[in-house]
Amino acid sequence: MRVIRGIDNLPDSEIVNPVITLGNFDGVHLGHRKIFERVISAARTEGGTSMVITFHPHPMKVLAPEKNLRLLTPIEQKLRLIGETGIDTLLIIEFTREFARMPPEDFIRDILVDKLKVKHVIIGHNYRFGKTKSGNTRMLRYYGRRYGFKVNVVRNMKINRFTVSSTRVRQLLHWGRVCEASALLGRPYSIHGEVVRGKGRGHKILQIPTANISTPHELIPREGVYAVKAAFDGNVYDGVANIGKNPTFNGEEMSYEVHLFGYSGNLLGKELTVYFVDRLRGEKKFSSPEELKAQIQKDMDIAGMILKEYRVNVNP
Repeated sequence: MRVIRGIDNLPDSEIVNPVITLGNFDGVHLGHRKIFERVISAARTEGGTSMVITFHPHPMKVLAPEKNLRLLTPIEQKLRLIGETGIDTLLIIEFTREFARMPPEDFIRDILVDKLKVKHVIIGHNYRFGKTKSGNTRMLRYYGRRYGFKVNVVRNMKINRFTVSSTRVRQLLHWGRVCEASALLGRPYSIHGEVVRGKGRGHKILQIPTANISTPHELIPREGVYAVKAAFDGNVYDGVANIGKNPTFNGEEMSYEVHLFGYSGNLLGKELTVYFVDRLRGEKKFSSPEELKAQIQKDMDIAGMILKEYRVNVNP
């Protein structure tokens, strides 16, 4: 996939018959993938280029930072996931307050028509864009007739009566319901980061060594213990992860710890990707390290049964 960062970096040569979609696409969930499939199919039929236009930073980060929106996918992971769908070209538009003031009519005329020579726009249901989000599907259809490009709208995807959306995935992860979140994403939710030095309690006190993760991911599932898959150096291990403050040891700082089954090497400094498969329980304060160790062994046994037949893609 060709990645173009910024409108000013669009190639001088025309992108052939672009079939485009627009959006933030945080999480690259099944609803997004449905749109991408339509874009790719139309581009093949029309002899054109399939193209995604997305925005960075996320508009909410610029226009309403006080809401502290936590993204599902860091930008580089989002690009990789979109690239895996088979999209030809991705344009990243820098989102600024100045850009947010652009009327939707100007965006259509100046960018979609004049710069991209768009032939076909495919968007999700109820997609809004431009100043005060005043641009909508009706406006796109009007200008499509005026400038000679087609417009199609893809209906929302629903799973178990719920609309597949980034907001819904964030809610599910906040509640710890990683199985349901994975069903909407079409893959297990994952975080990646570097293994850093921790307190050493896992090995010294519990005889259960853990890898402590420092991660750039903004959205971490709810505190608790999870059955996970963990990948590094092309290898995948079953394991359990603990997200929380280690109340048994009166901890105050949030930590992300993973124990890998059957691995005894030194992971310090390695990049690790953790895939959340199922939540086993909430975090709890135990009366002693021995009681905690006994519970962790039970967690490991349950996780082993859950993970036995589970497979994941080893990409971060």
